[in-house]
Amino acid sequence: MVKPKSNRKFYYLDNAAAAPIAPEVQKEVTRAMKLTGNPSSFNDAGRRSAEELKKARLTVARFLGAHPEEIIFTSSGSEANNLAI
Repeated sequence: MVKPKSNRKFYYLDNAAAAPIAPEVQKEVTRAMKLTGNPSSFNDAGRRSAEELKKARLTVARFLGAHPEEIIFTSSGSEANNLAI
């Protein structure tokens, strides 16, 4: 988080540009970025990635009160918008 130059309290309101990341989220993202392997591949790295993807889908589904098969991850906002349309 950016520290203010004075002793005044700092409020960051431009979350459309970028939002502060919670430490636990940053830790998980850092861990996940070390994974390699195409989850569609049948090699060891691919199977590990597929298992992580399955866990992530289940976590999101539980959080939203949905079924895992209802959760679809996309690679971009444009892809998500096109899927929704």
